[in-house]
Amino acid sequence: MDTINIETYPLHDPKSQVYKTLVKKCRTELNEHGLFNLPSFMRPEALNKVLKQIKPIIAKDAFEHRRHHNIYFKKSIPGLEKNHPALQSLQTINHSICADQIEGSPITKLYDWGPLASFLAGVMQNNTLHKMDDRIAGANVMTYYEGEALSWHFDRSEFTTTLLLQAPNSGGEFEYLQDLRSPDNPNYTGVAAQLSGNLQTSICPQTAGTLNVFKGVNTAHRGTPVEGETPRINAVLTYYEEPGKRFSAEEHLDFYGRKT
Repeated sequence: MDTINIETYPLHDPKSQVYKTLVKKCRTELNEHGLFNLPSFMRPEALNKVLKQIKPIIAKDAFEHRRHHNIYFKKSIPGLEKNHPALQSLQTINHSICADQIEGSPITKLYDWGPLASFLAGVMQNNTLHKMDDRIAGANVMTYYEGEALSWHFDRSEFTTTLLLQAPNSGGEFEYLQDLRSPDNPNYTGVAAQLSGNLQTSICPQTAGTLNVFKGVNTAHRGTPVEGETPRINAVLTYYEEPGKRFSAEEHLDFYGRKT
């Protein structure tokens, strides 16, 4: 795998002491902070290659996902009135391309590379993790131009893996509030307070080439609006404990502008 810095991150060699130490370190950070970063995970030459490959595709074929939504990305939440402050309207704007548009790129090769899924499973202390059986939703590249952002939301999967391909001049930061809710407590009051700016959030610094893994199902998070002419470009790689996961035709149309 010539895409990643295997000297620092020897994901191909799980028996090595460097690998075992890395898993332990990432597991500790994930448990304490809800995320971990692997800086310089992608080699500079691979970054250059993938950006050169995907930028023309983004410019020509990206789907502009522009929508108003609440933090849950749902039309309603049982038990909450429509005007509840936890359901206030937010706006997300991004431009997405999918794995089937960039087959053979460093991004799809990384997503399909078994050792990455095995490493993530080891950190999560799961027996196995599986890529999606979905070349539309499984691996995406998201672009955010000046003034655009991914607004506050919770993820549906237990964790999300992202790879920053290009950082903007300013803005486009990963902002989050760890464990704002739990499986036993939706904490609607806390969600409302957070959306109103009354709770302290954290910023996770990232540079191009950084792999980030975070538990987003109960952690509210967003990408802040991009500032300046350089867009933010990041890849999103999605894995599940169960094999064969796919989005529905409606979800494909909603998020990516096309049906299967």
